[in-house]
Order: sequence, then C-alpha cells, then structure tokens
Amino acid sequence: MSEAENWLKWRTEREEKLRAPHGVLALTGTYWLDETPAPIVDGEPVLWSAGPDGASVVVTAKAEHGLVLRGEPVDGTVTLLPDTAEHPDTLSVPDGDILLVPIEREGSAALRVYDPNSATLKAFDGIEAFDYDPNWAVAATFRPYDGSCVEKVLNADGVARGLGLDGTVEFELEDGRHEFAAALTGGGGLWIVFADPTTADSKPFFRFLSTAAPAEADGSVTLDFNRAYLPPCSFADHYVCPVPPRGNTLETPVRAGELAVKTR
Repeated sequence: MSEAENWLKWRTEREEKLRAPHGVLALTGTYWLDETPAPIVDGEPVLWSAGPDGASVVVTAKAEHGLVLRGEPVDGTVTLLPDTAEHPDTLSVPDGDILLVPIEREGSAALRVYDPNSATLKAFDGIEAFDYDPNWAVAATFRPYDGSCVEKVLNADGVARGLGLDGTVEFELEDGRHEFAAALTGGGGLWIVFADPTTADSKPFFRFLSTAAPAEADGSVTLDFNRAYLPPCSFADHYVCPVPPRGNTLETPVRAGELAVKTR
C-alpha cells in the first residue's frame, strides 16, 4: 500500500472513530465539580461532587435512577476514579445510551457526558483536508530535555494549565530551520501542538500532530504534516485542549493535513 493510500485509510478510520456513538462528537458537556454534592442539571435527582482529593468524582444515586457501574446499578454513594487513574471508571445510562466519564485536570474533577444523539454528531459532515502531498512528510530529529518540563499554556476553555514537554523536534522547511517542543506519549511516540497561517482565522487556530517513536540511535523521526489533525475542541465546545507552547507557531503555511470541520 502506498503512503497516499495509507493516508486515505487513516482519514477514513479517523472519521469513523469521530462518528462513534461515544466518540469525540458525542460530548454534550463537561461539568466541573466541587466538594458540595449537587446535580449537574437543575432538578435532576443524582448528586455529583469532587472527592476529598479533588481528583475523584463522587456520585449519589438510587437504583431507580438508572446509573450502571461495572454492570451493576448504582444504589448509594460511590467514588469514581478519573481518566488519569490506572484503572479509570465510567458510568452508563442504558436508557438513552449515555456514557458518563469522570476526568481530572491538575487536581480538579469534572464529569463528561457523551450522548449518541448529540446535535454535534448529527450535524457532522466530515473534515475538510488538503490533498496528500509527500513533500510534507519531513525528516526531523528529536532531542530530549534533561528531564521533562511543564509550561503553563492557555487552554480552549480560557484556563491556563500545565503542558508537559519532553524535548524538541528539529526540522527544515523551505524557509529554514524550525524547532517544536514535543511531549512523549505512553507508546514512545511524540505529540505536538502547533499553529500556522492556514488556521489563523479558524476556531481553534491550532492543530495536533503525532509521530511514531524516534529512533533510539539518533532521534530521527518523520513529521508527516499530512496527518496534522484538528483537536477535539474543533468539534465540541466542551473540551479543554491546550494552545501551542512558545515556539510552536510557524510563519510558513502548512498546506497539509486537516483544515476544518464540515457540517450539514
């Protein structure tokens, strides 16, 4: 299979994943919690709060309310582990096929609600993207920091949060040498948040890029900008995506990868 065919396969699989019943497009709300039990929607009987550690989520419900945890109805008060835990919890509401996901960001707990009948999912009509161009698969070199660092960056919800970074990626474009700050993923690959003039007037104005693991011998890696992808906050307003860290904004337009969400 050629690189162009691989790219087309990647695009198809990505849109299929976005359209999943509990995928990115199904998110209808992110509700930040404090230690005072309260419903996330006025008038509902289920009570939610942040646990004493600030990161876990506590729910109080009766079996008749229809919440299911690990195959059993919730009947009483239960503490849920967030998405950052080794074994995170999720709740389901079979009546409506709702998925409830506890999350934690810098010690603050929230609850995300995924609904396969969301207006965003119904309106989605694909992603506008540039045609595949092999010239945008760029050779690069990863140079790790001497230990990881955290940079405070603004997030899509207007809150500044720490962005963990593990090194720099050096590469050449027609206008010269560039360098991106990058984070290592659990699988050893790189994750990059960057901006360029092609997205200057878009909401949001930045994109993500993921790579395979850099070579152990010399840190060589390929930045395939054809696979630059829109962050979750492009699809729904309830995500908290980080904006690019210092130095990750190009003056050269990157005419490759995803560009905009199409709606019906």
